[in-house]
Amino acid sequence: MIAIYDNPAAGARILNRRAMQTVEDVPEVVLASIARVFGEALTPEAAVARLLADVRARGDAALIEWTDRIDGVKVAALEIPKAEWETAYRSLDPALSAALERSAERIRDFHARQPITNWTTNAMGGVLGQRLVPLERVGLYVPGGTAPLPSSLLMGAVPARVAGVDEIIVCTPADRATGLPAPLILAAAHVAGVDRVFALGGALAVGALAYGTASVPRVDKVVGAGGIFTTVAKRQVYGVVGLDGIYGPTETVVVADDTADPAWVAADLLAQAEHDVLATAILLTPSRTLAEAVQIEITRQARELSRAEVIRISLAGQGGIVLTPDVATAVALADQFAPEHLCLSVANPDVWVGRIRNAGGIFIGEHSFEVLGDYVAGPSHIMPTGGTARFNGPVNVLDFVKVINLIGLDADTARALASDADKIASAESLSAHAAAARWRVTGASRKS
Repeated sequence: MIAIYDNPAAGARILNRRAMQTVEDVPEVVLASIARVFGEALTPEAAVARLLADVRARGDAALIEWTDRIDGVKVAALEIPKAEWETAYRSLDPALSAALERSAERIRDFHARQPITNWTTNAMGGVLGQRLVPLERVGLYVPGGTAPLPSSLLMGAVPARVAGVDEIIVCTPADRATGLPAPLILAAAHVAGVDRVFALGGALAVGALAYGTASVPRVDKVVGAGGIFTTVAKRQVYGVVGLDGIYGPTETVVVADDTADPAWVAADLLAQAEHDVLATAILLTPSRTLAEAVQIEITRQARELSRAEVIRISLAGQGGIVLTPDVATAVALADQFAPEHLCLSVANPDVWVGRIRNAGGIFIGEHSFEVLGDYVAGPSHIMPTGGTARFNGPVNVLDFVKVINLIGLDADTARALASDADKIASAESLSAHAAAARWRVTGASRKS
């Protein structure tokens, strides 16, 4: 079910076979779905552009019409009343509701420790400083479909609330049978204490949040991962609204040695692969013994799993076990790959943490397995994918605040700096800038 690659060229190929972060190679099933909905062959970019333009022009009417055409869901009202959230929460098994509460508590506790500091200084002539101001309104997209993710709602909403965001708006797809979002997601909305929930999926949700409609308020920033249409829509509305990042299919790289438990490593790879047929699950190891044992375990364990076919396609497409000369090489390759999740199942994992610059999250040792990060460890599981961990990090409190610079120079400092400003402005051929600086030095005040 998962192949072992034992030479550098083959290993390089598997590491370069990451599923699409862009949309050049679109699965046939996606193209067929677009043709069914739109009545003609369109690229995902063209289909999304058409949806966004219609949402911008017709607002709620477009949202209701396209929700029916795309998802087969006839919604009487886009907004889900809070009474429905509470009903969903109270219908949960008490053990599950307690697990959601504990998860929210740990996410809240972790993010409350992140420093958000206003500062000023008088050491540069007058007052200079920065204020960190919470965003007023944030839109959170939560995937639904075959695997509704209440954890994603908690991972986005709780840090936003810690940051002090005034209003949190959730969009998530409705189920065709009930016309409502998944009860688990509504229950999570109750636990997280968000403000409003709308039954909207994919590009429609992103468009509604970016542009605003009669029902859906326009937000300052859209947060959360989704499928290909959500990703394309986020690209197209950037600049109209802020974004946390552009997320592609999920991915895990496990670095392991002979000390690792092959059953545990296999379980971790399978957990990642079951997300999506485009998910990436890779093991890097210097141990052929471990590689072969993990290969056997994956085949054995997959037989008992409900999403075995998704796992099979994922591992065949993007998965693999790559043999490396040593752990140092495995760590270096993982760092170069810049995965969403990087798991260190090796002896003395702490030794290797400092060598990693590029990862959404580093999972240190076998007891810090990635599934705990998905649900209850504390840090947000909304992490950079597709190599964007080279320049981006996980969703955190700083995603929900903005910096405002404070400039309050005293008269003597302003006068002393004006000459330098005049020189630089003149070099840039901005004569009005230069003149404004010279007025502070040579011009008489016109104040009465």
